[in-house]
Amino acid sequence: MIRILSRASFKAAGGLLKDIQSRQLHGTYDIAVVGAGIVGLATARELILRHPSLSFVLLEKERELSLHQSGHNSGVIHSGIYYTPGSLKARLCVRGATLAYEYCEKKGLPYKRCGKLIVAVEQEEIPRLKALYERGMKNNVRDLTIVDGKGIREREPYCRGIMALDSPYTGIVDWRMVALSYGTDFKEAGGTVVTEYEVNDISMIKESPAGSTEGMKYPLAVRDNKGNEVRCRYVLTCGGLYSDRLSQISGCSREPRIVPFRGDYLVLKPEKYYLVKGNIYPVPDPRFPFLGVHFTPRMDGSIWLGPNAVLAFKREGYKVYDFNAQDFADALSFRGLQKLIMRNITYGVGEMYRGLFIGAQVKNLQKYIPELSLSDVIRGPTGVRAQALDRDGNLVDDFVFDGGVGDVGSRVLHVRNAPSPAATSSLAIAEMIADEVENRFTL
Repeated sequence: MIRILSRASFKAAGGLLKDIQSRQLHGTYDIAVVGAGIVGLATARELILRHPSLSFVLLEKERELSLHQSGHNSGVIHSGIYYTPGSLKARLCVRGATLAYEYCEKKGLPYKRCGKLIVAVEQEEIPRLKALYERGMKNNVRDLTIVDGKGIREREPYCRGIMALDSPYTGIVDWRMVALSYGTDFKEAGGTVVTEYEVNDISMIKESPAGSTEGMKYPLAVRDNKGNEVRCRYVLTCGGLYSDRLSQISGCSREPRIVPFRGDYLVLKPEKYYLVKGNIYPVPDPRFPFLGVHFTPRMDGSIWLGPNAVLAFKREGYKVYDFNAQDFADALSFRGLQKLIMRNITYGVGEMYRGLFIGAQVKNLQKYIPELSLSDVIRGPTGVRAQALDRDGNLVDDFVFDGGVGDVGSRVLHVRNAPSPAATSSLAIAEMIADEVENRFTL
């Protein structure tokens, strides 16, 4: 069944949609956007605002929008410290953070600019911390300073460290609420949202519909797994965890391959909220592929601790025992993952151990807040990260676009990888993708 997303569904998820009339699905559109995560929503919004005379449809396989990565993340508005100066990620994050704050102000969406400390607890971490400071300054991160142990305690009284990078411009927000607001903007501009539409084929049609006076104006057919069909001139996919499979069904390569990694959080008990005021992060260790555990305040007042990073046995596997045979086989048979595992076997085993035995994770967290104890935490939410890998086992750390050749390929653009911090950068990413769409297609 094709279902236009109802106003009630939006309200249930975020309470953001105004009382607007849903358009009926007519079946033909200028552009179909596949995937209603935060990147797909931001891009659909940007495109329709640039081209209000065109017709747009947003296709989402779930009943509601932004249920996966966009609805299962830390909620941090990053400032752009970590990324290589001059890189696309650095530029998009710094601009994206500015746009995100401006958007929240304009729309009246709640956020908190609570800041972040990247804390060194060992002398050997200090050179890496200073290098991060230099990187952040080159990236034009606002108000970045280095503080000593006394400065750390002034900002975080229970945090112990010898030096820290202080980023007061870092904030927190409910990214799903922001994503749903993008959806509101898209609908109010005349866009159509269709849920429960799981795309399994993108192909050229061989002849125009019976009785059609428009001929082959809409030559692409986007079909779902129930036999429904939407026809359009162009297709943009922002598939997240399924970006490689969406690319494959239109005749493009499956590489880079998406491998799901699950991150499990702990949650601080309410009586211990006083231990943390803002974000507290470790100094990244370049030997390991992921950032490490950190302290993250949330908009609802709770404090998340973590996450770890372990291979998920299902692309949307939020529970330890979630399993999908195809997802599992796809991941383990991929040479790139095999190489990544072999290079990081000790780290991976440690992450699995900390995921099973939360006392081991608490021990890591105690390096930063010694007063924290096992009795202060409970198991919390989980997210799944769509990690793009190349065949050599390298984490793909930048944006990847893919189209193709021939009749179908020339009309399809796939966003193959939109790496963290995609939520922070979403409005800036949307500008970049919209530029790419305009360069590739005749709008």
